[in-house]
Amino acid sequence: MPIIKSAKKRVKVAARARARNARTKRSLRTALKTYAAAIESGKPAEIQKTQREAFSALDIAVKKAIIHKNKAARQKSALAARAKAAGVKPSKTAVAKAPAKKPAAKKPTAKKTATKNKK
Repeated sequence: MPIIKSAKKRVKVAARARARNARTKRSLRTALKTYAAAIESGKPAEIQKTQREAFSALDIAVKKAIIHKNKAARQKSALAARAKAAGVKPSKTAVAKAPAKKPAAKKPTAKKTATKNKK
């Protein structure tokens, strides 16, 4: 048991973080299991809905540093492959393209006045 005040605080902070991480992991696992059940059912609408939820859960887990971004990318790829094998077309949200960036507007440059060199 810690005696120092800062160590006591770290125990409390770590306990809160552990609970938060456990919640995130649990929601991720639930989303993945729901997706697997939807694949088994074979209903395209349900598969797309649960796929969006699973992708979202993976993104949240990455954002909160529960899993590594490469692992999430690998799992998303596998989920998409399973959906494709089940005969579901990719949804518009799953394959949304990033909006094109507008070129930066050029600032008008001030015209320089010609100066005469005096000799």
